[in-house]
Amino acid sequence: MLQAQALNEAVHSQEWASSSIQGAGIGLRNAHIDEILQNHPDVAWFEILADNHTARGGLIPAQLAAIREHYPLTFHCVGMSLAGTDPLDLGYLKTLKKMANDIEPAWISDHLCFTRFGQYHFHDLLPIPYTLDTLKQVSDRIQKVQDILGQRILVENVSSYLEFEQSDLTEAQFIAELLKEADCRLLLDLNNVYVSAQNHNFDAMDYLDVLPLEWVQEIHLAGFDDKGDYLLDAHNNKVSQPVWSLYKHIMQKIPHVATLIEWDNDLPEFSVLLSEAHKANTIQQRAMG
Repeated sequence: MLQAQALNEAVHSQEWASSSIQGAGIGLRNAHIDEILQNHPDVAWFEILADNHTARGGLIPAQLAAIREHYPLTFHCVGMSLAGTDPLDLGYLKTLKKMANDIEPAWISDHLCFTRFGQYHFHDLLPIPYTLDTLKQVSDRIQKVQDILGQRILVENVSSYLEFEQSDLTEAQFIAELLKEADCRLLLDLNNVYVSAQNHNFDAMDYLDVLPLEWVQEIHLAGFDDKGDYLLDAHNNKVSQPVWSLYKHIMQKIPHVATLIEWDNDLPEFSVLLSEAHKANTIQQRAMG
């Protein structure tokens, strides 16, 4: 049985820049950097919000380089606006590519949404209509991004709070087609699946059954905020029991896929995140037998 220590030793063997990362990682947040550098906790890998690390020089890039010496990293982005209609931000992508060349993340991911329109940059992941026209547009943009970065990217399903009447496909059907058309990979956020399923009254298991799971390269686990009439993907709680159930189901099918614990708001002590990661590791190890 693989233990977290064994996972650490495996990924610390300089094979960081491949898709072979396994085990549960944690989203790297500034509040925890000092503790991580001092204690070198038993974590398989870290994911950074790349948009927070684009500044040159200073303390944060130096800290990131120090963490990179001990752990594999991945990049998670919010600025590509993969489903936007404005031209791609080539300056942003150039900066991202330079960072990737310097830090060598195992992979780069962003969201299936748009985040800007004209002069406006939104601080949210905005939903899109699931039409055939949208499929072609988003696929073309992803292929251009991959050409610029020189690698395949991972695209994440987002949580949503409204649906478009114009949609020709379900979200799961749209994603399944997009993965083939764009030749990208899927970052499967199980919390987002559950949140959207509750908000729009569909079955999360049916959603997962539609996806080509062989295209999944990373899984996200996070906590939501129950607002009564709807669930909010707030990343401010422990992973809920229904999401753990989805995770156990998925691990029976793709047990070797890397998993990340995400927590952005009401940030707890690092030990809480570490406990969540160890729980995910235990589920994965049992699935691997």
